[in-house]
Amino acid sequence: MNKTQVLLVEELRDLYDAEKQLVKALPKMAKASSNGELKQAFENHLEETRGHVGRLEKAFEALGEKPRSKPCKAMKGLLEEGRETMEEDLSEALLDSAIICAAQKVEHYEIAGYGSVSAWSRALGLYEVAELLEETLNEERAADEKLTEVGEPILAETISNSEEEEREGAPRKAAGSKTRSTSTPKRRAAGR
Repeated sequence: MNKTQVLLVEELRDLYDAEKQLVKALPKMAKASSNGELKQAFENHLEETRGHVGRLEKAFEALGEKPRSKPCKAMKGLLEEGRETMEEDLSEALLDSAIICAAQKVEHYEIAGYGSVSAWSRALGLYEVAELLEETLNEERAADEKLTEVGEPILAETISNSEEEEREGAPRKAAGSKTRSTSTPKRRAAGR
């Protein structure tokens, strides 16, 4: 194997580990989401992610390699940040918005990885491998777009709720005087 193909295999091992980590994390993200459409988006992407694992296994096979993981420290860090986000004491809409942010960081990481390995595969003439990786790349882009689509109304709700809390929590003020609201976000319902 030339050096580019060695690097390709190493990056595929990294992505293989990343996808397996996601298979474990996505159900937790779905459970932490209060918005039904967001919950469904995570559940749908879980099924796609299982398919990504299978495609990577086919790519390894096409390269004559055993499917092996290399610990993906970047994904581990992104998922740890996401876990911390899910533990925040935020209103439901604001928490959903923060979870979307964490999930999009993951998608952007994957888009970068799959974009590179598919380009390397194509440049090496490994068209079967490139097609497998490009299929996953397209699904990662679509997942990112879906999160944006779902997130826009959630963000609008978050801003609306925040403004409402400020109005309700703000003491009556004389014309021209400035006061700052000290209201705090609503606590999430127990049992999530």
